[in-house]
Amino acid sequence: MPTPKRQDEAKPIWRRRRVAILLVSALFVAGIGFSALFNASIAYTNEMEFCVSCHTMETVYEEYQESLHFRNQSGVRTTCSDCHVPKPFIPKVVTKTIAAKDVYHEILGTIDTDEKFEARRWEMASRVWAKMERSDSRECRRCHQLDSMDLSEQGRTARRRHASAEERGQTCIECHKGVAHDQPLKPR
Repeated sequence: MPTPKRQDEAKPIWRRRRVAILLVSALFVAGIGFSALFNASIAYTNEMEFCVSCHTMETVYEEYQESLHFRNQSGVRTTCSDCHVPKPFIPKVVTKTIAAKDVYHEILGTIDTDEKFEARRWEMASRVWAKMERSDSRECRRCHQLDSMDLSEQGRTARRRHASAEERGQTCIECHKGVAHDQPLKPR
């Protein structure tokens, strides 16, 4: 016949459970805090003011201000993150991680002057275009859907090209490089 446990033997088990509950609760609260901080940092780095805070972004910001993505008849304005940052979580985190290299190059001095920036501009733009092609211009298609376009309201050339692009399954960036920024010249 088993001997009954004394009351003082049960205390260490209760203490261990209490410590485990407190530890799990602390980890849960820390996880919520980390998630909130992470989301706040993503939101902050998506703001226009952050994007153009580097000296080298002044040129592309001025170009953007001259584009239809900045000022247009409908009054809809896109921001840097609308075109350059995916909405789905995993692609967004990957994009933000890769984009950290731009800040690194600004700090390192690789692109910290207009001349250095222009010397690398084709390479940087080509990477963005390739990414947009791989994603089937996902960020463009948030606002622009070929099947939603009223082709009859477009000019003859645009109407023909958009109809052809839809038939061939082309992606936006194949034809619309340099739409919000000046298209850099390919190096010789």
